Amino acid sequence: MVNNDILKKLRVALKLKDTDIIDILKLADFEITKSQLSALFRKEDHKNYIECKDQILRKFLNGLIIKNRGKEFYHSK
Repeated sequence: MVNNDILKKLRVALKLKDTDIIDILKLADFEITKSQLSALFRKEDHKNYIECKDQILRKFLNGLIIKNRGKEFYHSK
């Protein structure tokens, strides 16, 4: 399973919209456009597909921590 699949499954499981994911990434100080985000959710054989690197997934997970627990519970290492 690649990071793109993990991100897709989290989006479905948490019932997140594209704007929700963009906002979560902003909490972790990561800016992404809606078109860049949609490229992460495309099929691998699509010409506009972008691989979800570890940094993007890590920032998303860190943003989820901040969103759900607050900044005071997040400790970056």
